[in-house]
Amino acid sequence: MPVESDLEGQIAEWRAYMNRRRELHRTDTEELEDHLRGRITDLTESGLHTDEAFLIAVKRMGSLDELSREFAREHSERLWKQLVLPGEPDAPAAARIRRELPVMVLCAAIAALAIKVPGWFGLDMAGDDSGFYARNLSLFALPALAAYFAWQRRVGTQVIGILALLFVLGAVAANAYPLDNDSHTTVLTAIHLPLALWLVVGVAYVGGDWRSDRRRMDFIRFTGEWLIYLTLIGLGGGVLMAFTMGTFSAIGLNAEGFVQSWLLPCGGMAAIIVSAWLVEAKQSVIENMAPVLTRVFTPLFAATLLAFLIAFIWTNNGIDVERDVLILFDLLLVVVLGLLLYAISARDFAARSGFFDRLQLALVVSALLIDVIVLVAITGRITEWGFSPNKTAALGENVILLTNLAWTAWLFLGFVRGRMPFARLENWQTRYVVVYAAWAWAVVLAFPPLFNFA
Repeated sequence: MPVESDLEGQIAEWRAYMNRRRELHRTDTEELEDHLRGRITDLTESGLHTDEAFLIAVKRMGSLDELSREFAREHSERLWKQLVLPGEPDAPAAARIRRELPVMVLCAAIAALAIKVPGWFGLDMAGDDSGFYARNLSLFALPALAAYFAWQRRVGTQVIGILALLFVLGAVAANAYPLDNDSHTTVLTAIHLPLALWLVVGVAYVGGDWRSDRRRMDFIRFTGEWLIYLTLIGLGGGVLMAFTMGTFSAIGLNAEGFVQSWLLPCGGMAAIIVSAWLVEAKQSVIENMAPVLTRVFTPLFAATLLAFLIAFIWTNNGIDVERDVLILFDLLLVVVLGLLLYAISARDFAARSGFFDRLQLALVVSALLIDVIVLVAITGRITEWGFSPNKTAALGENVILLTNLAWTAWLFLGFVRGRMPFARLENWQTRYVVVYAAWAWAVVLAFPPLFNFA
């Protein structure tokens, strides 16, 4: 009897996991469960223990993603309807979406109106106060997004207090220092404050459980999908603005002022919230977009980096270390890490290494070599001209990237050679996110007074 109870508990856990995939209807799950029970019965009759029979039966049925893709192909009409419909009216997922929709709309409205509040006090977005908006841009939408996740995850008052404190700290750091619009530290604050506050949003997303490697990886997956949705909404918004100005100009009205003053800024802030809601609401339907794009762009980026290294060696030209160039190289290295992260998130840890893993190793090693070249160029300029805000920030970020890339390459090499479990790569990457967040906060808080607000 206890053995039978254990088996039913395992099947119940498997069924609950299956039910979280909304492209599988209840009848589909029941059909799969019957199939699973039949396999377990056959295996136990052949002499296997029920635990062994359950694991083998699940393995033989294929991974959950494979089953979901199979059902998606057989029920394509249903799959596409789920992009715009919440599903069955009585389904728990549909009830959850209906409950969360008004809260999302409220948070999006707050974010959209927040960017107009400074204008009520005479701050002009397009005039001399552009530096203020650049420094504070992330403070208009990200607190509302964190509030949405805090409500959704039902976090405790202690976590809410920490979130509020961090946002207040970011607001003070962005506005307490006497920074000119064209100062280097203004630009650095505008770049790094969104990164620092995005990790605060991450704390809300994981419900305060930031110590969990699994929950941090969930947030990393969410970030990739959110960026995809935000980009798609941005492209659609660009088309909407073009049509708005074009159609109104046809009747002699100039809508450009409305688009620039209201539609673009307010729509951009609201899109940040809406994109997050779409990821949460539809993640079971399009949750593999980032890993799919990773498969497409990994070989392209690997070829680009290898071509750059060959050209660098062939021409023997040094790297220009001006601010825009440094930002470009740092973004390139971050993109490489992003490609790696989303490949890790979609991988079966039990599978052996293959060609794509070796391609990723080549990508990481190429990025590592380029980071070394950039670091040599930066240190050379610092030795010749001394420290500046831009060079110091680039130095710190490239040292952080170098450490991550070097250890990632070592772990990847161990995995490819069969001496290292793949799970260590995921654990390393999710833990190193904290280092990036700490550096972003250091730049925002310490750089302005350290460099005399230059």
